[in-house]
Amino acid sequence: MICTFGHYRASFGTSGARGLATQFTDEVCASFTLAFLTVMQEKSPISRLAIGLDRRPSSPRMAAACTAAARAMGIEVLDYGILPTPALALQAMAGDMPALMITGSHIPFDRNGIKFYRPDGEISKADETAIMAVKVALPPLGPIERAPESDAARQRYLARYIEWFTGQPLSGKRIGLYEHSAAGRELSLEILEALGAEAIPLGRSEDFVPVDTEAVGEEDRARAREWTRAHQLDALLTTDGDGDRPLLADEQGEWLRGDIVGLLCARALGIDALAVPVSCNSAIEACGAFTRVLRTRIGSPYVLAGMEQLAGEHARVAGFEANGGFLLGSDLEAEGRRLRALPTRDALLPALTLMVSAAQQGLPLSALVGDLPNRHTASDRLKDVPTERSRALLIRWQDDLPAMERELGLAQPITKVDRTDGLRATLANGEIVHLRPSGNAPELRCYAEADSPDRASALVETVLGRLAKLT
Repeated sequence: MICTFGHYRASFGTSGARGLATQFTDEVCASFTLAFLTVMQEKSPISRLAIGLDRRPSSPRMAAACTAAARAMGIEVLDYGILPTPALALQAMAGDMPALMITGSHIPFDRNGIKFYRPDGEISKADETAIMAVKVALPPLGPIERAPESDAARQRYLARYIEWFTGQPLSGKRIGLYEHSAAGRELSLEILEALGAEAIPLGRSEDFVPVDTEAVGEEDRARAREWTRAHQLDALLTTDGDGDRPLLADEQGEWLRGDIVGLLCARALGIDALAVPVSCNSAIEACGAFTRVLRTRIGSPYVLAGMEQLAGEHARVAGFEANGGFLLGSDLEAEGRRLRALPTRDALLPALTLMVSAAQQGLPLSALVGDLPNRHTASDRLKDVPTERSRALLIRWQDDLPAMERELGLAQPITKVDRTDGLRATLANGEIVHLRPSGNAPELRCYAEADSPDRASALVETVLGRLAKLT
């Protein structure tokens, strides 16, 4: 058959191809692999492909189908097993080879996806377009089976953080690790212990748990407070399914927002210029810690493009997203140590940086936010809303702001609208309501910003309640 994607329902979201697990048949996985490697070979010769996967029940078969397709093209496959996405990306970049990560990240277990990496990092939007345009014959596939697993990528990722955070800086700290079904749960535990922490594993699950770091449910909030109290924790750490988004709670069991974690990490690392999505907290600019802040559309390809733009003008460049994933765009040096750039979302760098920073200052984790501007964000999403319906609603409102105010029950008039990604409305009292369709699932996301956590949460609750009736 001819490799073409017009009749496949799996398609690119904000980070890789996504769809129902049943849509990622052997044929679909092989076609994505063939198209990706065809585009890569147009840039330079390719002889090896790195593959990793998360713990979803559908992931091993998908990895096997991708392996079969690469082998049919005469390309050697290096299978690094279940591991965090940034660990796979780090290994692939070190080996100058492209990579495929089989993961649906945080979306429900009945869905899955494939993330694509060039030898120098994540693919761009232009690469996505090129991949979807490939039309070549799909060669006969051999056995649908995976290559033997290697532990090399996990060991490289472990060494990265042991060598950067020297001297066991977390000695004496009790760190809870909410393991659930995270791809990097054993690796995270090993890193925490290597840095001197007393790490307490919690909440392991052999069933896939779709942890969304941007929409933390009340159950997870209550669980964090209970675990922190019961185990007398200094911090509680978890990640999403593939380990590229952190979720970090302080000594009181309160989860820190991902963009605040990113802000504090960037400040602690001495970053000069940041690229961040439009949905991130405005405290990033207001804190005055950065020479330049460039706002982008939501999704790591857009943040990466922003980082590339900044790299020509600034020495220490990074980016992060509202979900907490941190992208390091420049090599960093400190006291003879070097941290190599890793321009893809990473969960451990920001989480470890904050825990180590607090420990070195003799402060509780909660104290790190003490000098930040008083701006608070909240977010959640409305599930099972077709993307077309969400877009139609936002298009109608951008031409009729009074209707948006009325239908969402906004108490203040809208004074400013940002259409960079979705519809981001600033109200007369400075509060912000931002709506956008998810790029990964049929969901309508709502972000709110206000001067207190309760007010931001109340805004999200009110808006989503109104949206549920409208959609």
